[in-house]
Amino acid sequence: MNQSFKSGFVTLIGRPNVGKSTLMNHLIGQKIAITSKKPQTTRNRIQTVYTDEEKGQIVFVDTPGIHKAKNKLGEYMVNVAEHALNEVDLVLWLVEPASFIGAGERHIIEKLKKVSTPVILIINKVDTVKKEQVLAYIDTYRKVYDFAEIVPLSALRGENTEILPDLIFKYLPYGPMFYDEDTVTDQPMRQIVAELIREKALHALEEEIPHGIAVSIDRMKERKGKGRHVTDIDATIICERDSHKGIIIGKGGSMLKKIGSNARFEMERLLECKVNLKLWVKVKKDWRDSDFLIKNFGYKEENP
Repeated sequence: MNQSFKSGFVTLIGRPNVGKSTLMNHLIGQKIAITSKKPQTTRNRIQTVYTDEEKGQIVFVDTPGIHKAKNKLGEYMVNVAEHALNEVDLVLWLVEPASFIGAGERHIIEKLKKVSTPVILIINKVDTVKKEQVLAYIDTYRKVYDFAEIVPLSALRGENTEILPDLIFKYLPYGPMFYDEDTVTDQPMRQIVAELIREKALHALEEEIPHGIAVSIDRMKERKGKGRHVTDIDATIICERDSHKGIIIGKGGSMLKKIGSNARFEMERLLECKVNLKLWVKVKKDWRDSDFLIKNFGYKEENP
């Protein structure tokens, strides 16, 4: 075994919509976590794996954003995020560039003060501000917590992201790989496919509806087609109200068709085969407050 090889678990935390999934997808070089401008996009813990054959292996645990919960799904999401802080070797905390620290950030600082895990602060989206302002933002945060490192970057544009892997390895213990070097994620393919459909729905739908949707994969089966494999996928989009169902289906089925064709395009790239996707829409009132339905749609409390 390589004596200088390091391996460990790193969690990305931050308020919803700060760019955690965008950063993780950028570092891994592949789309695993879904991204959208709407908050609460990531609901489950997603583990992705970055392997450098010389230096080591980083297992990223992307968590839902830490926020004040409004329902059982919200409570579950916050629980998962806060749980992760104690179980990893390093925390990456993403914030937006600002010289004022709001209540949401202060809430996270209080959580961080209760753990002994080193924290790297990442000031994301620096492409949206003047370069000379960045030092002031670093100074603001430096005063409120003893960070291991502070890194300004833009996950979307890939600015300054190349320094992150080496910085992360600095704080990881020596040890063997947890996963084979060709592993990219521990997510089952059915779950990635369900999340892709949810992402396309988030992009296409109006503000109010997306929080209230879940996607269940009813069937996913591969068969031989003419000259190439075909994967048949039957999926159901679950929403909370009859009025939402009408909007998701759209006039003459146009919205559902749009969500389906956008999702199918990404699935074919991901699965490297033709995809035959069938979508349905069902109403399950208040599913976000039902423990049974939350578990049923794949949001499980795990004991890592």
